[in-house]
Amino acid sequence: MAKQFSFSIVGGAGFRAQFYLRIAKALPERFHISGMVVRNEKKGLEIEQKWNVITYRSVEKLLQHENPDFVVVSVSKTAATEVLIQLGEIGIPTLAETPPAPSLEELLFLHEKLSKTKARIQSAEQYHFQPLHAARLEIIRSGKLGRVNQATISISHFYHGISLMRKMLGIGFEEATIKAMRFESPILSGPNRNGPPQEEKMEMSQRDMAWVQFDGKLGVYDFTKNQHRSWIRSNHLSVRGERGEIFDRHVNTMIDYKTPLHLDLKRVNKGEEENLEGNYLEGILAGETWVYRNPFAPARLYDDEIAIATALEKMGEYARGGAYFYSIAEASQDHYLGLMIEKAIKTGEAVKAVRQHWWEGR
Repeated sequence: MAKQFSFSIVGGAGFRAQFYLRIAKALPERFHISGMVVRNEKKGLEIEQKWNVITYRSVEKLLQHENPDFVVVSVSKTAATEVLIQLGEIGIPTLAETPPAPSLEELLFLHEKLSKTKARIQSAEQYHFQPLHAARLEIIRSGKLGRVNQATISISHFYHGISLMRKMLGIGFEEATIKAMRFESPILSGPNRNGPPQEEKMEMSQRDMAWVQFDGKLGVYDFTKNQHRSWIRSNHLSVRGERGEIFDRHVNTMIDYKTPLHLDLKRVNKGEEENLEGNYLEGILAGETWVYRNPFAPARLYDDEIAIATALEKMGEYARGGAYFYSIAEASQDHYLGLMIEKAIKTGEAVKAVRQHWWEGR
């Protein structure tokens, strides 16, 4: 039987907080929301009525009345530093949304403060937990591709894309040389966080491309603004190793030196056609092998919710003494490399990403 974890949310009125509320509602046997901090009283009352949770106006008030396993911090990156330091000083385990701070200087300041309090903080970076990416990582771990040396990521913006790049390449905190450019062109407006477009409108799109060269490994970052929501721009991810490659949903590898093997990553969904078992993702197959099984079936969650639920469950285990899974140092590294890509775009020159203090001991 699955364990139930309780967590509180700081920043409950935001877009991201809605994910946690939906997940807890879909998986009540696994997650319980132990109060939320919503500083605006009107918004807090609206959330209480809609989601049947208790809201407070401050962290102090919440912790006077609630005893969660951990706290999720879902505030803006400009506000995150102060809240993370406060919770670190209190000593409560914390799951922090990305990025943990807006600039390199503030990342270093945060790292220094958290190191002194030995804060127990993990990052809510979820992209590598999405079913398709998790399946790709399982294929990499299996050794079917041999030593991976190249990855092209055209999935999401800066720190999310960088996280996937590092995961696919097996990169930690190594130094890198970055070259980058930006290309602007017109595009028909599409959906955004607020929903579908309300009228036909042309706007300028920005396509950022970067070549991130580590020692013997190359990451290519390619992202057009709002691409992950666009109806007319596609996502793409490829990974190349000595013995094979993953190209989107296709796997090309070798059984031996003279026998190629070509596989497709196939999603297995329940509830299609005459199937009456429910409406959910069961998993992903590569040939006869399950490379991903949905741990939250039969709950009706879409892929990003499955990924965030995975981070929540891992955070619950961590809060109760389990292993760390995505440290604040890793989230800082993702954002730092993203900042260096922005610098390379702005200057038009190659930039060097060096080791920062948060890598020490990693």
